[in-house]
Amino acid sequence: MEIAVIFIFGLIVGSFLNALIWRLYSGDSIFEKSSKCPRCGHKLSWPDLVPVVSFFALRGQCRYCKKPISWQYPLVELATAFAFVLIYGRLSIIDYRLLFQFVFVSFLIIIFAYDLKHYLILDKVVFPAAVLALVYQIWQHNVSDAIYGALILSGFFAVLYFISRGRWIGAGDVKLGIFLGFLIPFPETLALFFMAYFLGAGISILLVLLKNKKFSDKVPFGTFLTCAAFFAMLKGEEIISWYFKLIGVR
Repeated sequence: MEIAVIFIFGLIVGSFLNALIWRLYSGDSIFEKSSKCPRCGHKLSWPDLVPVVSFFALRGQCRYCKKPISWQYPLVELATAFAFVLIYGRLSIIDYRLLFQFVFVSFLIIIFAYDLKHYLILDKVVFPAAVLALVYQIWQHNVSDAIYGALILSGFFAVLYFISRGRWIGAGDVKLGIFLGFLIPFPETLALFFMAYFLGAGISILLVLLKNKKFSDKVPFGTFLTCAAFFAMLKGEEIISWYFKLIGVR
């Protein structure tokens, strides 16, 4: 029963994240109550806003202008719902820690979707996320490991950025490294780091083989970092423990 409630809650939050992602791009106020079609601007009523259900009931088209609705909307809603369920399964308890994890997952999804679509990581998203993650780690008495994590990720990305003058990696990824380092403290930061690069390399090679990308094309690295961060939230401790045992470190 709890899982069903959390899944539905995740769908509702995902619907809100979709609206937030659009408003961050359009410049509309995030406090505006009414939602509207991004194509025709018509205000949407509640039958148009039921997570996932409305998309399929309307056959992926706006009720008013009949133009296609992006698949981003149901995918973000479902991704948020499943992510919330997985986080709940990890903690198996409903308390303040679960609430914080839900908020962090929401930040990751916003960053993932926005970077994937617009190749941009917004300061107005990543800096509040970093501050909140640091506050959480202070509350958990884990601030030193969080700072180490941020220094490792952001520091490495900053070196790449300055050496390449922004050709290899963007400034947004450097800032994102601060948030993710606070969120995934050392040594789990290492698991995040390697997962992001393996994931990025694997998908990039696949896209090149499918002729959707060239080796010279840019890729939204923030999407790989956020995916790796979510996996590290779930299995980072186990991965690091396995690796340390593999190399004989206790």
